[in-house]
Amino acid sequence: MVIALTRTVILYLLIIIGIRLMGKRQIGQLEPSELVLSLLIADLAAVPMQDFGIPLFMGIIPIVTVLCVSTILSVFTVRSIRFRALLCSRPSIVIQDGKVLYPEMKKNRFTVDELMEELRVNGTSDITKIKYAVLETTGRISVLPYADEQPATPKQMGLVSPEPGLPMIIINDGHLMKHNLEIRGLTLAWLENQLLSQGAKKAEDVFLMTVNDAHQVYLIKKAGNL
Repeated sequence: MVIALTRTVILYLLIIIGIRLMGKRQIGQLEPSELVLSLLIADLAAVPMQDFGIPLFMGIIPIVTVLCVSTILSVFTVRSIRFRALLCSRPSIVIQDGKVLYPEMKKNRFTVDELMEELRVNGTSDITKIKYAVLETTGRISVLPYADEQPATPKQMGLVSPEPGLPMIIINDGHLMKHNLEIRGLTLAWLENQLLSQGAKKAEDVFLMTVNDAHQVYLIKKAGNL
């Protein structure tokens, strides 16, 4: 029982490391090589998890080998545009100036039904209003409508206000993030004054506190301190 638990935990942690090496992507955003890597790792890990007759080390070696090969390929894709195109392919324009480019659709084996589905997901179904539609290497469609079909921005409407900046967490579930406080150029004395003004005695009484570039404070006290 202990051996089974230990093997499972080790392999699980190894899989997590492998997934982390692929970066922060969702499953639908994986490149072909990354999808193959995730499938291989899962399959390779399943065998030593179930068959205790196989030495754990013999189960780890193939997984580490696959991860090393994936890392090497990643380095090559960064350094070589041609290799990146060979491994991950290139984006393809499937709609240009309101017209569907059939040769590109056929080349990528992309059907009309799939195209219309992707357009609906992007909030449009009228092909004539689309300047470009690009089939990305992940299989998703990026839609670029004509300029006069795009929604007006606050800048165009004259409604632009000063940008408050990204809120930074200062207190996270009662824990003071001193590094973030220093980044904002604030002191402990300033923090104490803010806590007192919000009815909190100490950082442990706060569930969440953020401060943006304009030093605007957002604070939520813990339930027991309301």
